Amino acid sequence: MGWVHPDISLEEMVKLTKGFVDILILASGYQSSGRIAHWDAQNIKKIFHWGLFFENVFSRLSGSDAYQDSVEELDAALSEMTSDASFPQGLAHLSSTTLAKARGYVLEHLIHTLPLRVAHLREFLTAVIEMELDELLETEHDCLNAYLKKLTLQNRSLISVPDEKDFLKDSVISSREMAPIKKNEKSIGDDLTKYALQEILKRKCAVSCISAVETGLDIILNTIRHNSESDNKLLNEQLKHEKAPTNVEPLLEFITWNHWKSRNLSYFLDKRTVRLVSGASLIFSAPKVQWIQVFQGLNVSAKSSDNGFSETIELLLLGCIASRWNCLIEHFMHVSYYSLAISEQYHELCSLVFGRSQSLNSTDEAMISKESSILEYLTGVLGGQLHQLWKLSPALAAAAIPSWSPFLRLYLSEIETQFKGKFSMTRCCNCSKDTEEHKDCELAERIWCLYIFHVLGPHLKHDASSA
Repeated sequence: MGWVHPDISLEEMVKLTKGFVDILILASGYQSSGRIAHWDAQNIKKIFHWGLFFENVFSRLSGSDAYQDSVEELDAALSEMTSDASFPQGLAHLSSTTLAKARGYVLEHLIHTLPLRVAHLREFLTAVIEMELDELLETEHDCLNAYLKKLTLQNRSLISVPDEKDFLKDSVISSREMAPIKKNEKSIGDDLTKYALQEILKRKCAVSCISAVETGLDIILNTIRHNSESDNKLLNEQLKHEKAPTNVEPLLEFITWNHWKSRNLSYFLDKRTVRLVSGASLIFSAPKVQWIQVFQGLNVSAKSSDNGFSETIELLLLGCIASRWNCLIEHFMHVSYYSLAISEQYHELCSLVFGRSQSLNSTDEAMISKESSILEYLTGVLGGQLHQLWKLSPALAAAAIPSWSPFLRLYLSEIETQFKGKFSMTRCCNCSKDTEEHKDCELAERIWCLYIFHVLGPHLKHDASSA
């Protein structure tokens, strides 16, 4: 039977939905250029009216079985629209079901933004209250008192704002007791303030949980650094009183090993790194055509900043390991001290990498396609400037570049140039050409990290199956 709505055609409905998508993107806090989107109360009202329009359309369609074919035809058109490679992935689940509760959808996008600024929250609450008062004005003479009575009746279902000292505890309770907007629930109706406050409480709970995680990371990092400093201090004290000179060298090697492990583990657990991993995971969850557009924009702004270029490279490398983050950290934490000269580690590493067959079967190619695409793009961005990797954590490069990738051979070739004391764009250690062994230097640390992940960690597969 097809689309039979009397007031609007299917083409018009799809066109309006595309406009609604553009508005939702802005409601998420940012413009397409990446700049912050500023919302005032008047524009917030307008987007809620957009949501109310869709709710009214679908309330009419769902009110009769005769319109079932219309809903199915619209869903087919929406599915075609959302399956386009350039469509925003965060809105890919858009359908007649979500549009039927469009104001709830708008609420989520207006509240769950980063950062949620005070000015934005003030304008949001102003818009919500004014809209409810306008609705009550149509039926109530004293709309303000009617609104306050309505809030009083709803008070039992809402949780009061907790004291700062009990912020986390009360936030967890709030998330359990309040009734969130579920996908199978009816539309907001005339309870806009109620649902708005619930979304704000959900947001508060999420922020408090993030704060707790960051506090936990700080504790772990401080513990790692304290233990490393304590071990080094203890060993240095032993060296001062050590009578047998034959035991001095192993102790010095352990001090260096312990320092490398602490420093690189600290990078993995640092709040900045964790945030970048989260961002990289989000970016690379999108189709290739979309994440390339993101990095093209980053590259334009990074040209004027050396730090910006390094951060672009860092994001790309983190994208290769975002799905294996916990596994990599766990492996790194469980590596025990071993006494093996850096030259021996280097030769064993080269034998593994250069002796490995670069041919991959079809199953492997399907698993590694994402990382392969990222590394291919990274190779183009670097343009042969492998020395740019020296500005990043040695552990990041070691963990992110898989052993099957030609990029690792390029990285090892740059390391070999420096290992043998030849000319390089950037020299990462001050060891003289006559030195028989690199020990406590950046080059040795990079080889050590590569050895840990590629020789001691063969179970850490660089593919999607370890996600």
